Amino acid sequence: MYNFLPFKNHLQEIEEWLGREYLSVRTGKATPQVLDGVMVESYGSKMPIKHIANISIEDAKTLRVTPWDKNQIKDIQTAIEKSNLGLSAAPNSDGLRLSFPALTEERRKMLMKLVNEKMEEARVSVRKEREKVWSDIQEQEKAGQISEDDKFKAKDELQKIIDGVNNKIAELAERKEKEIFG
Repeated sequence: MYNFLPFKNHLQEIEEWLGREYLSVRTGKATPQVLDGVMVESYGSKMPIKHIANISIEDAKTLRVTPWDKNQIKDIQTAIEKSNLGLSAAPNSDGLRLSFPALTEERRKMLMKLVNEKMEEARVSVRKEREKVWSDIQEQEKAGQISEDDKFKAKDELQKIIDGVNNKIAELAERKEKEIFG
């Protein structure tokens, strides 16, 4: 029978990628993950904020960023402003308060379009992986490594795996849609 383990691992990576992408889509709800892609100039190199500061949730619309070195508050504020996340940063003696503005209807639609684009990227990746595996199965059958019956059993198994992954991708998108539209 065909070994689907490497294929399943690739699909798992695609799901994880989509989950990370969706975490970076800001929905008006305070989540520390929104800052994961923000790099700060610190001691001569660029570092993620979470490596130089503590990030905590103050309330549903506010994050608190408390740098371990208070001299970096200005650098962190600059990096957040340059990141175009749409967050307003208010510095104080301890660090920064980041406020998430309420989403407008136009912004919600734009975010939903982004969510759908990311979902389609994931589906395209899944299709590419499926095509690789199906080609490999057909080559193995031509080479006599598996029988024709095994080829069709493998095709059915492949389809079951694909259906499962597509359902998970759709669930992730649906969850994000609920988050965006409340």
